[in-house]
Amino acid sequence: MPPVRFMANSLQLALLGLDRTELTALVESEGEPSYRAQQLLEAVYRQRVESIEQVTTLPQQLRSRLVERGVSVGLPAIENRFVSQDGTVRYLIGFSDGQSVETVWMPEGDGGEAGDGSEAGDSAAPNAVRGWDRATICVSSQVGCAVDCQFCLTALLGVKRNLSAGEIVGQVCAVLKDQKVSPPEHRVNLVFMGMGEPFLNYDNFMKAARLLVEEVGVAESRMTVSTAGIVPRIHDFGEEPVRPKLAISLNASNDELRTRLMPLNRKWNLEILLTAARNFPLRPRERITFEYVLLNGVNDAPANAEEVVELLRGMRAKVNLIALNPGPGIDFSTPAEQRVTAFQQRLIKSGIPAFVRRPRGRDIYAACGQLKRTVEIATAPAP
Repeated sequence: MPPVRFMANSLQLALLGLDRTELTALVESEGEPSYRAQQLLEAVYRQRVESIEQVTTLPQQLRSRLVERGVSVGLPAIENRFVSQDGTVRYLIGFSDGQSVETVWMPEGDGGEAGDGSEAGDSAAPNAVRGWDRATICVSSQVGCAVDCQFCLTALLGVKRNLSAGEIVGQVCAVLKDQKVSPPEHRVNLVFMGMGEPFLNYDNFMKAARLLVEEVGVAESRMTVSTAGIVPRIHDFGEEPVRPKLAISLNASNDELRTRLMPLNRKWNLEILLTAARNFPLRPRERITFEYVLLNGVNDAPANAEEVVELLRGMRAKVNLIALNPGPGIDFSTPAEQRVTAFQQRLIKSGIPAFVRRPRGRDIYAACGQLKRTVEIATAPAP
């Protein structure tokens, strides 16, 4: 890879999103030794400073020159926060161009299940004194979303733009700073299941994932990315040396139904999608997660469960079942608990691990499928 060069007259360069190679090129362009890059990495990703002036390990003259060049940290602003009765916090995160996304903090108590259903049973951690022993951050990858799933509030926005790697990492850093926690000391999971389709912003998402592992300190095993089924990127993702776990949004048991609910299915149908899933190079003890949003009277019948069993037969997979989280403009309803349980038990009976994801933050529109940059609606009506 050619060396990264920074022009002396560069405009508004954000440090968040730059990796070790790029930061080394930046400090060397100022005539400084390369070890200054490590000082910047520590300040930006671990200490989560808000301004260049706060990087006190750098000489004052260097800080002044960087500011004169238009260099900033680039930590996004928390414009608003809404707190659920269950402790979930929905953050409205603002960027320098006036766009915003939502990011969700979900603390978990001892025992129980973590945000993606993959961390249950871990021992207590130092932050247990806070009333939780682990937490999950749900991260956005785009402003809005282009995939147009018919049961998702985010789809109503359309897509505005991709987030940069710095904006993706910046959400995590802003929330960690606000919550006063730091991995790996505190057990934090990341799920890229917020606004947007990560695999339609693949390069920025992957760079962010590497920075989160290498510089922020989040374990690769504690990260999960969800895709609606961008098949070419599933192939690319399987070849990445550093990658989160993979989750695929299934949401239907046959092509006709999936095309109705997820128009993306016209391009990559179930046969193509599941072939990619079967060929995905899993690590030892790893399973692909399939997410299935249950819609009352639409995809939650016993016959649908039987079809899912056949689709996933023989795969190293588990299924996360999500009873629809309702919202304004969504023309579906939430199934009764008995229907959800019956669906789950049919999968389990066939040897497929199936978990019912407990809704978090539903009262503040923070649950799965409810993120919509909801500035004007702080609290959902009581069910």
